[in-house]
Amino acid sequence: MDGITRSLDEQALVRTAHRVLPAGGFGNFASDIIIREGRGGRVWDVSGNEYVDYLLGSGPMFIGHAHPEVTEAVLAQVPRGTTFFANNEHGIRLAEVIVEAMPCAEQVRFVSSGSEADMYAMRVARAFRGRDRILKFEGGYHGMSDWGLMSLAPKRLANFPTAVPDSAGIPKSARDEVLVAPFNDLDAARALIEAHHDELGGVILEPFQRLIPPAPGFLQGIRDITAQYGIPLIFDEVVTGFRFAYGGAQSYYGVTPDLCTLGKIIGGGFPLAAIAGRADIMAHFDRGIVGDDGFLMQVGTLSGNPVAALAGLVTLEVLRRPGAYEQVFASGRTLMSGIDGMLRKAGLPAQIVGEPPLFDVVFSAEEVRDYRSTLRADAALQKHFNTQLRAAGILKGDSKYYMSLAHTAEDLEQTLQAFAGAIAALPRKVG
Repeated sequence: MDGITRSLDEQALVRTAHRVLPAGGFGNFASDIIIREGRGGRVWDVSGNEYVDYLLGSGPMFIGHAHPEVTEAVLAQVPRGTTFFANNEHGIRLAEVIVEAMPCAEQVRFVSSGSEADMYAMRVARAFRGRDRILKFEGGYHGMSDWGLMSLAPKRLANFPTAVPDSAGIPKSARDEVLVAPFNDLDAARALIEAHHDELGGVILEPFQRLIPPAPGFLQGIRDITAQYGIPLIFDEVVTGFRFAYGGAQSYYGVTPDLCTLGKIIGGGFPLAAIAGRADIMAHFDRGIVGDDGFLMQVGTLSGNPVAALAGLVTLEVLRRPGAYEQVFASGRTLMSGIDGMLRKAGLPAQIVGEPPLFDVVFSAEEVRDYRSTLRADAALQKHFNTQLRAAGILKGDSKYYMSLAHTAEDLEQTLQAFAGAIAALPRKVG
């Protein structure tokens, strides 16, 4: 079944990893595969096995691995210095491009990771609003901070708005600072915001939650109720920024928040993220405007790193070219349509959930609208397909096909053939 072979060198590296790294990895992906290189829409492991890559580094490589223009620019910058802890031209130019692209962005503050961006976005909203509590949506991922790791994937379900920590080591007091609402339930969210509006420093959500698109009117309804009470609305666009459209999900869905967070694509494969938003809120990063009491300290050794900023600038220049997004959407639709047809023909209880640049199969006949509906999917079927796909040279995460500008017709055909093989390999029921 498995067309993947492991060299002695890779097996030795895996053993070393399990000796020196907790659980044998970096905390991200499966520890039994070690990637050596990537080009375009494909990667190779240390054993030389080749994969069509829908992991894409968890999304940053939207124009493909080792894009020649990005590589050329980075190699030209490295001899000139890799970090300065001071303003640099590339970072300033990238901030200007973000302000021009994102509807909510009047100013930008750079950090190094999406987790940092989300943490600071919540903090600056609280500073602006003068309130401590944050409302988020169950199943929404907002990084690794204490507040972000509330009710992302709770193993036990609680009554809303009770927050459930997703990690050990989170202080009990942090639970009281987060309220949780069900995604795509506007009535429930509106009722919670109305009941707690005097306590809320901000509302944060992924406009496209993991795989789940917003229901018609949901985002606009949240925008309206937060605006009514003057509560900053934060769109976490670390994943969707520059992926669904050049202006992000806020442009794609036509709803403008007060703040957004960005990451992944804006760094072109290097560590870079940002908070962007209204100037009067972003002013809390400027002591000269808000004074000592309103000032939000934010310092990062690599914030606005010139190599990362330049890689991001080149990436965004590629995405501005005519036809770029049309190509990504067309590739995504080809896979979605082909997979859906096979699922229907096989009579499997499954559906495609997501948008063409980012989607997956959910093995459930029930409509997927929120986190709790995903729990009723068939996890064993999902595992079977992911295992079979990887054996056929298709690399993806547990959930998500990340599409890229670099995926070719050959990549898509190989993927569809692998999916057909995974259906054929399903255990047959007897009797």
